[in-house]
Amino acid sequence: MEQRFSNNSLDLETLREFCKREGEAVTYRKDDQLEREGDPARWLAYVTKGCFKYVTHGISDDKEHITWFSFEGEFVVDYPAYLYAHPARTSIVAMMPSRVLRVTGEQMKQFFDQSKETMKLRAVIAEHILNQFHSRYIDLHRTKPRERYNMLLQRCPGIVEHLDLQDIASFLNVTPNTISKIRRDITFENRK
Repeated sequence: MEQRFSNNSLDLETLREFCKREGEAVTYRKDDQLEREGDPARWLAYVTKGCFKYVTHGISDDKEHITWFSFEGEFVVDYPAYLYAHPARTSIVAMMPSRVLRVTGEQMKQFFDQSKETMKLRAVIAEHILNQFHSRYIDLHRTKPRERYNMLLQRCPGIVEHLDLQDIASFLNVTPNTISKIRRDITFENRK
């Protein structure tokens, strides 16, 4: 499954430092929105505490679907919509009290225009995000629900403490009953 944005070979220290230097420190309560689906996307933020989920709604059933997470030490953004203030494709919602350092799309464009190095970083970030989503899409097709559940726990060990059964099921594209069964099986296996 996808890798943590901050836990790979992509060097984002320059971007982190920019957010620390230029970003506005903002605190979000649980269920506060950083972005709202359909409104112009406005923020890229570095998460200093807490975590966020990316939520979209079904076209025909208006059912809530979780498509992504961003955790402490990662960036949270509806990229590239935010660079151009296009409508956000997801709502980005705090899963717990969270703090971020956020910058606007205009600030980010000015940062990227500073040098060849920062323009290269812009391309690398876009390629990285494309790779993350491509990996997630492939994993939805080639792995079983139990494998996706284990991969999620490996990526985010404490996530089950912050998410409802419904949220985990939505992210893994299964029913809540499937998650319950997986958890029962794991519990039973651990008792052997």
